[in-house]
Amino acid sequence: MDFSALRRPRGILWAAVGVATLGFFVALEITAHYYGMSGPITGQVPELIVAPKSGPLLYAGMALMMVVLTWRQRFVAAGFAVGIDAVFMLVRWAVDAKMAFGNGPLWVILACAVIAVTRRTGKERLLMLKGVGLGMLLVVGHKTGDTWLLITSKTRPNVLDQYVVTADHALGNPSWVAGRIVEAGGPVGSHILHFVYGQLPLAAALFALYQLRNVAAERRFPGHHLVRTFLVIGLVGPAVYMLFPVVGPVFTYGDGAFGTGGEPWALAQMWPHTVPSIGAPHPFPYDGVTPRNCMPSLHTAWATTIFIHSRNAPRIGRIAGTFWLVATLSATLGFGYHYGADLLAGVVFALTTEAAMRSFDRGWERSGIQLVLYGVTVFTALLLSYRYLSLEMAEYPLVFGPLLLLAMGSVVYGYVRTTKGWKTDTVPAGQPEPEPQPELV
Repeated sequence: MDFSALRRPRGILWAAVGVATLGFFVALEITAHYYGMSGPITGQVPELIVAPKSGPLLYAGMALMMVVLTWRQRFVAAGFAVGIDAVFMLVRWAVDAKMAFGNGPLWVILACAVIAVTRRTGKERLLMLKGVGLGMLLVVGHKTGDTWLLITSKTRPNVLDQYVVTADHALGNPSWVAGRIVEAGGPVGSHILHFVYGQLPLAAALFALYQLRNVAAERRFPGHHLVRTFLVIGLVGPAVYMLFPVVGPVFTYGDGAFGTGGEPWALAQMWPHTVPSIGAPHPFPYDGVTPRNCMPSLHTAWATTIFIHSRNAPRIGRIAGTFWLVATLSATLGFGYHYGADLLAGVVFALTTEAAMRSFDRGWERSGIQLVLYGVTVFTALLLSYRYLSLEMAEYPLVFGPLLLLAMGSVVYGYVRTTKGWKTDTVPAGQPEPEPQPELV
């Protein structure tokens, strides 16, 4: 086995990233087991045998891994995955077990990891291991998110929903408006929105596959792509949940969650038909099961990222990216999962993260640093204003409503202006042309 590539600077960097990622997962495992839950690794390993919870996600992970393979290798890998799944399905049918698919792609991803270590050397090994890591990060990242959400419910007994719903009066209580619209739209529209909301990782994988379509031919990954921003959002976002725990309108003012004795935890049954009156907000206890995953709305952040990266796709890709953004925003509000204030914070969070990842790829320089610092400042100001100025926002909606939208819009404008400037930068002599970068317009 030739590990000489690891002695090169880029190999050392990837090794350091791998060690840091492994350390993060181990820490998350320990924390999860402390609270009596399965962590991302112990939750994923059994799915080699047991029925997976998300077959489409596992196939999406395998598809991302296959961007480093030749077409012949892709057909072989896909054939093995389907064949293994067929065997598992027959066994489950024979023993009358729960029918599910997805074991096959997980076995194929692990097999490619073994092949990379034992049968490849140098750059080919690193390329294949990057592909395996990309596929596994999508899969394990989903499990990591589930673990994070359970941890928020166990470690943050009090929630701040009253502050956010009070601040939402400045925006016209959009969750209540959207909830009534979705209810009036009937089951067809509701089912479409549920599908869009639940299959966001699959949509991200499809857009990423388009961006990474030339990896096998060029034998390298592009400097920046959708998956990088997607994963960073999923890693950093839950840390904000810990600082600003919120459960959402449908839980606080709707059907609510129920305790072991069947008692409702909701403060009132008024979503989406009756808007809560303005009062002095305060933290209040909620159950130990419902995730505190509203502030910011990561579904909004992820959908915004997909929209940005779809701008360089063909027309059908641009249309799909726009549809996914609009449908995701409609679902987050219409199902009562988020307040309008969450969505504003989610957009700012997404653009700031995307700007940071692109600056990291380009090399940090003044315009990138300014954009990231401005995004962080606006994001922090939004959260502080929700927490400490919510009552003033509700009392003066004609003042604070436009200010909130202007704050978000200023980040959007700053991102568009800065990235257009990056696109028109001249390339120094002897340097390769930069990869096309996504824009909002």
